[in-house]
Amino acid sequence: MNVHQTNVPEAYAGYHLRDLPHEDAELTHVGPGAPCGEYMRRFWQPVCLSQELTDLPHATRILGEDLVAFRDKSGDVGVLHRHCSHRGTSLEYGIVADHGIRCCYHGWLFGADGTILETPGEPPNSKLRESFRHGAYPAREYEGLVFAYMGPPDEEPEFPMFDTYYLSDNKLVPYSCHYSCSWLQVHENFVDPIHAVFLHTRLTGTQFTDAWHDLPATEFIEKDAGLYYITTRQVGDRIWVRTNHIMLPNFGQVAALWEAVEKEKLFNRASVTRWSVPIDDTNSWIFGYRHFNDVVDTAGIGKEKECGIDSVDFLGQTGNRPYEERQREPGDWDALVGQRPIAIHAKEHLGTTDRGVAMWRKILREGIRGEGRFAGKPATWGYAGDPIHTYTHDTCLEIPDKGMKGAEQMEYLSQVGREVLDCIFSGDALEGEERKSHIEQQLIALRDRYRA
Repeated sequence: MNVHQTNVPEAYAGYHLRDLPHEDAELTHVGPGAPCGEYMRRFWQPVCLSQELTDLPHATRILGEDLVAFRDKSGDVGVLHRHCSHRGTSLEYGIVADHGIRCCYHGWLFGADGTILETPGEPPNSKLRESFRHGAYPAREYEGLVFAYMGPPDEEPEFPMFDTYYLSDNKLVPYSCHYSCSWLQVHENFVDPIHAVFLHTRLTGTQFTDAWHDLPATEFIEKDAGLYYITTRQVGDRIWVRTNHIMLPNFGQVAALWEAVEKEKLFNRASVTRWSVPIDDTNSWIFGYRHFNDVVDTAGIGKEKECGIDSVDFLGQTGNRPYEERQREPGDWDALVGQRPIAIHAKEHLGTTDRGVAMWRKILREGIRGEGRFAGKPATWGYAGDPIHTYTHDTCLEIPDKGMKGAEQMEYLSQVGREVLDCIFSGDALEGEERKSHIEQQLIALRDRYRA
């Protein structure tokens, strides 16, 4: 990435740099009718945790729309427009019924699909309830998260099922984290692996493990509707290759949180699956699953009981810590919310470490516009199959340090990282244990070739 220094202001230039350009509305505005908002509505989106659906309704706001979610006494889940279509009273004060939800003001009863079931107070022969529907969205629960499809009814896609849901001895624990900023800057953190070196390791102390300390060789790969980063490090006599995988528009997975590179590991899978979900233009939720198993957390550091509503078991993901503590040891939440309610791209000065961010913005824009490789394809192109293959992983190969330094070492590590991801791609025609076994065999052969 070339950096052009033209018209560099003199020192103490604050007076000349006060103006704030407009945000990139195409990528950050999410309300009804906004390009990004309409695009995101074509996908199933998490809207709350199942534990938030008690005997009371749950008020929420997603993609700029005020909603109410509930589980009626028959067990059906509904996601409705929040305001009663009689006189506008909020259904967050409604009464959960055997079937549907009843408005507290005049007792009108609404089914989970928006059908008006009862209009008490109207004459017995009234046809009023048959003349309209209340706003409702298809809803589905899966492993403790409630999802809704908020797009055109005739474009409703299959509910996506990812391969990491099916891993043996793997427990999915739902959680959420509230961010008082645009969804986009939250999601861009996925494709900024260099921040882990500084924010999480060098500047205020190690937040995960010391293996993150050294700058990695970094590659970014576009494939289908996804973007992958590959970071590769020499850690003692092992090479650590890590990939995070994100998919349009707001899905992603994170590899191990506390990887210590203490032994050889082959295609160890995700520790986090999550969505960056807009509340509105300037607020967002992370909804996701923590994966608990003995493979991604061999030391048993994760704490399942700390995962829940606006809470997760690793540092710096919420604004709930004391302010001074967050100043002294800031985490992701502080760095992301600190970019303003909506990050102003025109004020940024992107460098080589921001290549993934620049690529993601380009891919997202093409997806929203239906341009480039997305031209003529449905919005959910790339979400094919059950299960949908994901590629997030940690792989640690026992390949001794060859004593390279500088650019030579970085090129060598980049090559290893690319070949590791190629080994994983080579299993695309396979599923489950057969895919895992094939990839492991390919990785062992790659390791042996580099050790020869």
